[in-house]
This record gives sequence, C-alpha cells and structure tokens, in this order.
Amino acid sequence: MALQDLTPQLRTRLSRMERLVGLFVSVATLLLIGGLSYYVYHVAQRKGWFLTKVPYFTFVRNAAGLKVGDKVKLMGFDVGEILEITPQPPDDVYFNVYLRFRVHEPFYGYLWEDSRARVAAADFLGNRYIEVTKGTNGHPTYLETNAVITGIWNDKTGGYDPFTKTSKGYYLLPQESPALTERLEKVVNIVEAALPQFLDLTNKLSAVLGNAASAASRADGLMADARPIVTNLAVITANLRDPKGSLGEWLLPPELHTRLQQTLLSANTALASANTAVTNTDARLALLVGNLNLTLENLANLTSNLHSQVAVNTNLVSSINKAITDADDLVQGLKRHWLLRSAFKEKKTNAPPAAPLRSPRATSRP
Repeated sequence: MALQDLTPQLRTRLSRMERLVGLFVSVATLLLIGGLSYYVYHVAQRKGWFLTKVPYFTFVRNAAGLKVGDKVKLMGFDVGEILEITPQPPDDVYFNVYLRFRVHEPFYGYLWEDSRARVAAADFLGNRYIEVTKGTNGHPTYLETNAVITGIWNDKTGGYDPFTKTSKGYYLLPQESPALTERLEKVVNIVEAALPQFLDLTNKLSAVLGNAASAASRADGLMADARPIVTNLAVITANLRDPKGSLGEWLLPPELHTRLQQTLLSANTALASANTAVTNTDARLALLVGNLNLTLENLANLTSNLHSQVAVNTNLVSSINKAITDADDLVQGLKRHWLLRSAFKEKKTNAPPAAPLRSPRATSRP
C-alpha cells in the first residue's frame, strides 16, 4: 500500500513512529560510542598509552626466559615492558644479546646513573624478568623540564645531551643471574662428581658398622667375664650399708665410740652448768645495777636538797666558813698552850741515809 493511500491520521502516527525510532537509534549510537570511548580510555590508561615513556637498553649473556612484551619491574611494581631482544654480531666478544625496554612516568625519575638492570628468575619453569634498581647517587638518567623530557645523561661527557624520539636510550649496567637450567645443570654436575665419593663413603660406613658389630660381640663376652666382679661389688656395698661392719665402725671402733659419747655428754653437762651460772650472774648483775641506780637517785635527791638549802639560806656558807676559821684558831691556840703542847708534837723519824761519795774518775766517765 502506498503512503498516499493512507489516511491523514495513519500518516501522522507513522511519522511519529519514524521520529521515535530515529531518536532511539541516535541515542543507542551515542551510548555505544560513549561506552567504546570509555573502554578505550580505561584500556589506554591501564596500559599507559597517555604516559610519557623513555627508552633504556642493556646487554645479557643469554635470552632464555625473556620475550618481547614482558613487564619490567621496579621495587615490585610494573613500570614498563621489553621492546626488543636482538642477538649481537658474532664478532662482539663482550656481549651476546641486546635488550631494549622502556619505563613509564613517573618511575623513570627513580633511575639514576648508579641504577642497574637486574635479570632474575621469575619461577621454576625457566622464565626470567628485568628489574631495574632505584638510584641513590649521581644524576638522574633523564632531564625533565615542564613535564617534557629534554635531556639524557651522558656518562662520558658528564652532562646531558638533547633527547629526541630517535635516541637509542640510556644504557643500564646489567646484573644477570644464571638461568634456572644452568643452575640445575651445575647441580647435576656437582652430584655426578660427588657420587663416587658418596659410594665410597657408604662402603666405609658399611665397614664401620661391621666393626661395631664385632665390638658389640666382644663387649658381650667382656660383660660375661665382669659379672663376678659386679657380684663382689654388690656384697661390699651391702656390707657398707649394714650398720654392723659398716665403714663408720671400721673407722671408729665400739670402745672409741663409747668414750666419745661419754665425752660429749660430759661436755654437754659442763655447758649446761656454765649456762646456768651465766644466767644467775646476769640476774645478780641486773639486781646490782638496779640498787646502784636507786643509790644514785638518792644521792641526786640529797644533792638537790642540799642545793635547795644553800639556795634558801644564803648565810649558811659564810657561817660554815666562819665556824671552820674559828675551829682552826682554837686548834692553834691549843697547840700553843703549855698543858697541851706535848700532845701536838711531831714524831721524829729516821733520816734517810746520805748518798755515797763518788771518785772524780767515776764522775768524769761518760
């Protein structure tokens, strides 16, 4: 049916439907484009398409376990990937394999002129990886100005050369560990070299075990011969444990033991008596000290009373002094009285003998 044969109402509805379908297709197209752009952006961000990348290169002895696209690590992070693995010319006597890789920003800022490219084993299947080490001394490998790489360090000239897109990159000294296959081969060679010695050692060990078995049989015979000696030792130790005939009674006879006990009892009695005497002496001494203390207290009371009497009677001392003076005058008068003069005469004693005279010679001697 042609469009002209439709009624105006149908043509209006059809035109509306066409507009809705066109709008739906347009929105779906925009969403598809937006989703694709979002996916591409995140893929590019994850793979570092928008990051600045700088090239590096090094040399290895063997490319086993390494392939283009492998990640380059720094401190455990994925910071780049391997771009090229190429063998060196046959006449190169120093290096075997040329290896070029790149590092993303901002990790190339960790690489200085003392950084190294270390080739290490990744697993037990022979795979290996490149790990660059963080620099600690020297100059950065690349010079960055306003977020743009402008120079690359030149070790020979000691300065920065202009950096271009055609630059080969900065050379990192390699630190290559042998591949796992090489290590296994060395281990196998060592085992093969040590195997004859191991077999010889087992033969010697077998001979030693035979000698040990022979020594054990001889030891059994020796133990059988030593049984009488052990029996005799058991009898001797039994005698030593028995109070009758023990080692103590051998050293101390019964008579000496009895005398020693009596002596100890006498000494104990003497010590008890001395202890009693000391106890009585302590008691008596304590009583004497108590009586002496009481006497001193009475004397102190007497002197204090005398001092009080002297303090109260101020004329007592002068009176006593006068009485003593008068008594002395009385005695002197009695001495001069004719009746009592004979009673106060001093008795004559024998005069001491005179010293003997010495000769001049004796006095002149020194």
